[in-house]
Amino acid sequence: MRRVLCDVGLNKRKRSAGSLVIAQTVRLELREFEKADWREVYEYASDPQVVRFMSWGPNTEEETRRFIQRSNAYQKEKPRVKYSLAVVIRDRNRLVGGCGIYESNIESREGWIGYCLNRQFWGQGYATETARALLGFGFTHLNLHRIFATCDPANTASAHVMEKIGMQYEGHLRENMQCRGTWRDSLLYAVLDHEWKTSK
Repeated sequence: MRRVLCDVGLNKRKRSAGSLVIAQTVRLELREFEKADWREVYEYASDPQVVRFMSWGPNTEEETRRFIQRSNAYQKEKPRVKYSLAVVIRDRNRLVGGCGIYESNIESREGWIGYCLNRQFWGQGYATETARALLGFGFTHLNLHRIFATCDPANTASAHVMEKIGMQYEGHLRENMQCRGTWRDSLLYAVLDHEWKTSK
């Protein structure tokens, strides 16, 4: 049976043997990556359109395998402050993307989230569902006070996701990220624990 750390809006259900499920929603589960996931990860991580606004990629097969190795290594860190997770459609057991939540300042109880989905599954609400589940895990299980996220100013779809899950726009960061030899700006969004609780 898979163990579930955080449910979002539903009761725990038995799953087949496998990796630890960090959070689950009506349609999705966010679980630890497995070595066998690399092909499905490579499917989206090698797509230039998917990684257009990312600081990495398009990834080779070897880079994809190394990414999964790093993600698995996070599980052994103590204290654990990095969660790099697979996004899986529950009723199809189909890996459709990756996401993560990372504690950036332990003393201030601050962390950040990110998400990336296979292009075949864009426009179906999965990114919003994923990001909302990450907030729930961050505030309830990790006891974070503040969670932020950034996106490229041209990535309006991602900005819309942040707004839908209750994050507030906090500013425009100028040339804060170098991507493929070019400096890029970022939009900054964040939400506080008490804001998240009152918006539920």
